[in-house]
Amino acid sequence: MLLTGAEIVTRVLMEQGVDRVFGYPGGAALNVYDVLYKCSDKITHYLTAHEQGACHAADGYARATGKTGVVFATSGPGATNLVTGIATAYMDSVPLVAITCNVPTSLIGCDSFQEVYIAGVTLPITKHNFTVQRVEDLADILRRAFKIASSGRPGPVLIDIPKDITANTCEYIEEPAQQKIMPPTVQNDWWSIANIINEAERPLIYFGGGVRLSGAGEELRELIAKADIPAAHTLMAAGILGYGEKNNLGLIGMHGCFTANKAASKCDVMLAIGTRFSDRVALNTSKFGGESKIIHIDIDASEMNKNVNVYTPVIGDVKDVLKKILPLIKKKSHPEWQAKIAEWQTQDYIPVDNNEVLRPHQILHAMCDIAGKEAIFATDVGQHQMWAAQFLKHVDANSFLTSGGLGTMGYGYGAAIGACVGTDKKRPVIHITSDGSFHMNMNEVCTAVSYELPIITVIFNNKVLGMVHQWQGVFYGKRYSASEPQRKTNYVAVAEGFGATGFKCSNIAEFEEVFKKALEIKGPVWIECDIDSDECVYPMIPAGGTYKDTIIG
Repeated sequence: MLLTGAEIVTRVLMEQGVDRVFGYPGGAALNVYDVLYKCSDKITHYLTAHEQGACHAADGYARATGKTGVVFATSGPGATNLVTGIATAYMDSVPLVAITCNVPTSLIGCDSFQEVYIAGVTLPITKHNFTVQRVEDLADILRRAFKIASSGRPGPVLIDIPKDITANTCEYIEEPAQQKIMPPTVQNDWWSIANIINEAERPLIYFGGGVRLSGAGEELRELIAKADIPAAHTLMAAGILGYGEKNNLGLIGMHGCFTANKAASKCDVMLAIGTRFSDRVALNTSKFGGESKIIHIDIDASEMNKNVNVYTPVIGDVKDVLKKILPLIKKKSHPEWQAKIAEWQTQDYIPVDNNEVLRPHQILHAMCDIAGKEAIFATDVGQHQMWAAQFLKHVDANSFLTSGGLGTMGYGYGAAIGACVGTDKKRPVIHITSDGSFHMNMNEVCTAVSYELPIITVIFNNKVLGMVHQWQGVFYGKRYSASEPQRKTNYVAVAEGFGATGFKCSNIAEFEEVFKKALEIKGPVWIECDIDSDECVYPMIPAGGTYKDTIIG
């Protein structure tokens, strides 16, 4: 059949099973938006307040559902407003397809109104990108984009389509959606790898987001139980093991548990599974892992020996690799190693409750207890993010949405919108933020109001830029340069001005009361929580340090 480029875009989306997209229209994208209007019974478009919010929403949708997120934007500033969202998805390996529309091909290179070479701008932060030059190539490019975004190590793909391409016509032949391709696991001597684990006296598993992306949570849990191996997780792997679950040492790295970090230095075998030795974990790459034999399992060959030299690199899908190793692992216990672990755990930082004021750990525990096991949590970036990773009790690999690699303040509300849309409002969605992060993208509450999305935003308001303020207090002689903004925002009034519901509380009893009310409200809710400006995230290891440099408070 003969279709325009704009019609081909929507047809291929439907081929790929896409029924929800996020975006913001503009002149260069009008042909596509006209067709989206005509097929609104098949594809629902969610209009956000800003293109960055749309990109974060597509990202949150992908993380919460496991599907590929889709975002639309027009040319020029519409396209460049996607950059932070695309980079966020790239750093955290999120499958995302960004479709931008550019000025007509006859105007490209002429400094036309709202013209920008977005393919060049996003080249370093996409898994791949395309500029469409012929309408005849459009369908195949779109199909390739979805395949690339979801295959292997996932990531964002951008397609830039000039306006005349969306108007031109060509023959369109429908094709079934292609399955994502997982690269074959590189053949290894599985017996040798298993023997290293079997012979270990002080083994440790350090695992990251690759376990979640692979869906290998059960295989990981089986390995931990069978070989009696303590495990520590990165920020991107929060929720794969349960809070307080046996052998779960908790978060590792700069704000990780003292025990997890010390075990990483004292183990004799480290299994690094689906992780990349980030500088927030391997703060001192020359000392990370101590003298242990490191077995690194990851789907991305470029991660091998990139930050830390390893004893045995294993390239392949985590789930596939663990399935190959598990039958060869002996059932074993490590009583002496576990005794050491238990001894170190007595030195872990345990915050003190205070029912007269609001303390972060109490807020987070109350949230989990009241919201239940189905809740999805989306965070922004800063102290509240670290507290969430430390204290949330959730056990669901897809229920903790956060910007790990890029550390994007303002990520949380868009991600919460995507998660709420992706789960059809059937699961509680809690947005955890701070006064600093929330001011970045609080405008997206108008989106939640428009679509009646019951997102609960919990604002940790300490009236400072918390993490910067903490570092300045510890390392810069309390010279609080530009970290005390002196904002006078009345969150309850602002929420109501947007059409949302606002609450304010100052102790844990008040919080529990208003949080229960919030769960019964159909639209978005903000809950402002007064936090002491001197409240810090502990433990803390300075950049370049080891567990020996841990600051406990």
